[in-house]
Amino acid sequence: MAVNVGNADRLLRLVAGVVLIGAPLIGGMGLFGMTWLNYVMIVAGIVMLATSAMRFCPLYTIFGIRTCKVK
Repeated sequence: MAVNVGNADRLLRLVAGVVLIGAPLIGGMGLFGMTWLNYVMIVAGIVMLATSAMRFCPLYTIFGIRTCKVK
């Protein structure tokens, strides 16, 4: 796997992943009353954290996008 996620993109994915996982776990929010939406948000958050940790995004490979500097 070639690295295709840059530092700024990696930080945004990390923050988005934490927010997507944390939001459904915080009770009392009307938007998060639907259980299917909670599951979708948690899965999306896990994917964001995984792509941030591995610095590799399969969709970037498909579309030919690279946000990191080429070494």
